[in-house]
Amino acid sequence: MANRNVSFRKSKAITLSLFFILVFVEISYSKDNFITVASTTSTENSGFLNYLLPKFSNKTGIFVRVIAVGTGQAIEIAKRGDADILLVHHRKSEQKFVDEGFGVRRYDLMFNHYVIVGPGGDPANIRQVSEAEVALKKIFETQSNFVSRGDNSGTHKFELGLWEMAGIKLGKDAGNWYRELGTGMGATLNTAANMLAYTIADRATWLSFKNKMNLEVLLRGDAKLKNSYGVILVSSQKHPHVKRKKGETFIDWLTSREGQDAIGQFSINGEQLFKPYNSVKNN
Repeated sequence: MANRNVSFRKSKAITLSLFFILVFVEISYSKDNFITVASTTSTENSGFLNYLLPKFSNKTGIFVRVIAVGTGQAIEIAKRGDADILLVHHRKSEQKFVDEGFGVRRYDLMFNHYVIVGPGGDPANIRQVSEAEVALKKIFETQSNFVSRGDNSGTHKFELGLWEMAGIKLGKDAGNWYRELGTGMGATLNTAANMLAYTIADRATWLSFKNKMNLEVLLRGDAKLKNSYGVILVSSQKHPHVKRKKGETFIDWLTSREGQDAIGQFSINGEQLFKPYNSVKNN
């Protein structure tokens, strides 16, 4: 009986040892078998990344960790080498990131469009307008409430470019009608709904936004409202710890026919959220 107890204890000890070894190996493996992507709130808050990334992981065994912030913050994170991949939506800033040596190359990934939303009463009467800069001029001329993200995000940068196109210098001309919030897209839309204000939103966040209240899309379809997303591998010359090969695998999959088809199949309430470029690595 004693021998059986000793044998049982030895067997149990061996089993526990093997268990802890396997756990250690799995933890050690998982610690390195991932990449970090600095991306925008629109790709995460819309549910897009939760839909897309498991498809990549199932295909390759590589997991993806996401830091979802505004484009400006995402670029700064990538500049510090705290991400392997940059996936954002402000082409000018992205190209500068590459030109300064922080990124290897920019690839067109997908696009949708911005929309101008506002209260159903439409005090600036922009509903019949077809050009974004004309709509902004009418908002300015009527001093109608407008809320801006004001957070250096891709959407904020884009909005500032539209005001410039409209010939309106906000630093001098802005009054109480124009408010910079320093918040994300969802919070900005909430404020717009409560203030009966206009704002510019990316279509992905707008479609997934639940608290629309009296807000409506008042202008869409202007070619100038195109919202392009690019993907960039962070330079391993700047930051040797960057997971170059895994990052390349990620970009290869995103820009492949399989990845592009997956992007095009994502929808909210039956509406396609992003259109793939379908031009594999041609930028």
